Amino acid sequence: MKVYLPIFAKSEDKSYLSLVNEQEDLLFLQSLLDKKVEIDIGADVPQKPEYEILVTGRPTREYLTASDKLHTLIIPFAGLPETTREMLYEFPGIKVHNLHFNADETAEMAVSLLMASAKHLIPIDRSFRQHEWGQRYENPSSSILLFGKSALVLGYGEIGQRIAKICSALGMSVRVIKRTLDMKPGACASIEIHPITELAKLLPSAEVLVIALPLTAETEGLLGKSELDLLPKDSILVNIGRGKIVDEEALYQTLKTGKIRAGLDVWYNYPRDNNDMTKTPPSRFPFHELENVVMSPHRGGHSQEMTKRRMTALADLLNLAALGKLLPNAIDVRRGY
Repeated sequence: MKVYLPIFAKSEDKSYLSLVNEQEDLLFLQSLLDKKVEIDIGADVPQKPEYEILVTGRPTREYLTASDKLHTLIIPFAGLPETTREMLYEFPGIKVHNLHFNADETAEMAVSLLMASAKHLIPIDRSFRQHEWGQRYENPSSSILLFGKSALVLGYGEIGQRIAKICSALGMSVRVIKRTLDMKPGACASIEIHPITELAKLLPSAEVLVIALPLTAETEGLLGKSELDLLPKDSILVNIGRGKIVDEEALYQTLKTGKIRAGLDVWYNYPRDNNDMTKTPPSRFPFHELENVVMSPHRGGHSQEMTKRRMTALADLLNLAALGKLLPNAIDVRRGY
């Protein structure tokens, strides 16, 4: 079984494009693969393209058409880029699968943002570095107790399940919203599952709101001013899904009033290339001026172990394919996830 992994030039790299950057990564991947799996890696399409599986998040049309044997595209991260989705409409015969290797990292980031926001850690750390003790003696109520609070998790996939379990372990009552009401294997029986139609009814009691949804036509702008107005005072919104699920202006204006707090790892504006990484604001609004926001540059899925975890997950999928078995993490291109 032949597999092709494109390698992109450094100037084009946006963290996910180049799957294998080091020889060590490649050797580790190859050490995990079944002998039936033959990998071709390079910047250019092989001279005799006979690959059956393509591994990249943003394939060019050339990659999708070069091999008559191509039947599967593996996107080496969670989600389906919109440009890739639009192109795949023309290739209905190609099956698409994700890798969910970093669900643990992303869930941990969500909880880290929640904790930092609840405990007001960033402003306190900043002032304490100046030897200011006022946050202990003059403003002890800046911390919010999470134990006993009500959490609502939007999205109950690999990441949402983990977040819900952690919130439950912290002593919170947890409700989740998911597309279908079936209980996933390993899900906590104490967690209530609701349909999206009940969102407006659940928001007024959501003292913690965690967004772990993919960005689709149905989820874009899901939370606007009217939805944010339903949240209770001093609630905490955490977004590790996609920025555009929450209306940009509505979120900023709501936060500016001080009614809610937020921990945000996903945004509305990203660097176009590596040259823009030091001068690209994440939004057209000055979120950075607000002390009730914890900001992170979309790094929820990152960890020191990321590369090996990604390679292991990729090898698992390729080995299943080599054995002719059904692959997990299938994407419905029409739905966008």
